[in-house]
Amino acid sequence: MSNLRHMTLKTLCDEAGLFCPSHMQDTVICGVTSDSRRVKKGWLFVAIPGLHVDGAAYIPQALQRGAAAVIAPPYTEYPSDVPLIKHESPRRALALLCDAWYGHPARRLRLVGVTGTNGKTSVSTMLAHILRNAGIPVGVIGTLGVTAPSGQRLQFFSPDANANMTTPDPEELYALLSAMAEEVREGEEAPVVVMEVSSHALLLEKIAPLCFACGVFTNLTPEHLDMHGTMEAYYAAKRRLFSFCRIAVVNADDPFGEKLISDPETSAETWYVCHTSPIYQCVNTLHPGRCCNRVYAGQVKLLGGGGVEYRLLSPSARVRLTCPVPGMFSVMNSMEAAVAAMALGLSPGKIKDALATFNGVPGRMERIPLASHVPFTVFLDYAHTPDALANLLTTAQRFKKSGERVVLLFGCGGERDRQKRPLMAAVASRLADSVIVTSDNSRGEDPSDILEDILGGMDPACDYTVIPDRHEAIVHAIRTAHPGDVILLSGKGHETYEIDRNGRHPFDEKELVLAAVRQYHSEM
Repeated sequence: MSNLRHMTLKTLCDEAGLFCPSHMQDTVICGVTSDSRRVKKGWLFVAIPGLHVDGAAYIPQALQRGAAAVIAPPYTEYPSDVPLIKHESPRRALALLCDAWYGHPARRLRLVGVTGTNGKTSVSTMLAHILRNAGIPVGVIGTLGVTAPSGQRLQFFSPDANANMTTPDPEELYALLSAMAEEVREGEEAPVVVMEVSSHALLLEKIAPLCFACGVFTNLTPEHLDMHGTMEAYYAAKRRLFSFCRIAVVNADDPFGEKLISDPETSAETWYVCHTSPIYQCVNTLHPGRCCNRVYAGQVKLLGGGGVEYRLLSPSARVRLTCPVPGMFSVMNSMEAAVAAMALGLSPGKIKDALATFNGVPGRMERIPLASHVPFTVFLDYAHTPDALANLLTTAQRFKKSGERVVLLFGCGGERDRQKRPLMAAVASRLADSVIVTSDNSRGEDPSDILEDILGGMDPACDYTVIPDRHEAIVHAIRTAHPGDVILLSGKGHETYEIDRNGRHPFDEKELVLAAVRQYHSEM
């Protein structure tokens, strides 16, 4: 990340709040990276203790490529002539250094962080839509990619960066924030940047230098336990966001949301506590000394495939909202987006008008447009946790007609939390009328092993078929579709690729569905 600039190591460390040894203070730094392959002459290399590989092993390579200095863990031992700074948390140091290198760009922006297991992308996209419709420039960083306040799509500069990463690594993140901050003209109000904040980003201190105007908690269900180990550890990682923000918007229907609002480890000053049930059912009390605003949804109406409608009730607003996205989960998602918008200063009227025009989130209960003569419907969804899958199936069951089927096609990702595989199968067995079990980004894992884990949770009495090849599974779903079927392709959502042991390959489910419909239902 050279960005065509340089500064002394002392200046950089001072800006980042790090110690710089006296004999290294005049060293000129031309870039910062934790990837030894990207090091150039004069760069600072930060050796990260990785989850699988220790970056300290790549210090010789970084020095050979011209690194001017190295930051490494305390246990690192090198000859005294190596320009080495030891730091107890190189991960945190990297975030601080990247932020300093780009001149603390977030200070010229208003950040909103959205965290939770499910709903981060939906809440982020809804909030961004509301703000844009009110004339407020807003950028978005998340699973769907990065959009600047100007509307320009921003690209990752590293060829190895995962563009589908929820929260980018520091070298990418602070470069993106810098690009957004550079759009601000003198005298203009700071734009809003809505950022999905993953538990990995919080645990690995990617956002250590940042302060958020508002933080949003969606929910917490079993996920990423391969990394966190327990739900308590997972919660502890998510909780960190609420020590980085002034305002908190929390789903108090969720037991972990209830826990969060009274947690002494959090430090947000103003809390908006959201319920889709009457306020009196909230038994927890807010931590002393904090401002609490209780908000709930009354008179909820599920409009089938037409979305949801409810009356938002808060101490300062009474407004009837309509969200075109179907499903009970859309009540909480849209309510949190609306409340966050109010916390940022928008009027209830503007929020109401904007939310009513929301067109949905790509790959989240997204209906594939089929010809009018095709007698069934197909939806794409990103659901890849038991809770998200249950919400998806419950929603579909509510708007199908009598005698029609909900057909679910799903798999589980490779090299990810194995514990959820049989749990997702149990949900599928219980809530779908017919199930097709298949692959979903097997990565380096043997697909047959993944399928075996899934089938361990399937009810033998339910109607299910196993087709390992996802393309063949989609063709089967379309070829055997009954009139009135609601077909759910779950797991990939907006993704247009498949990852297996040979790498990433193009895989667009919309195109595959349309091709199969043309082949098997063109003359109905």
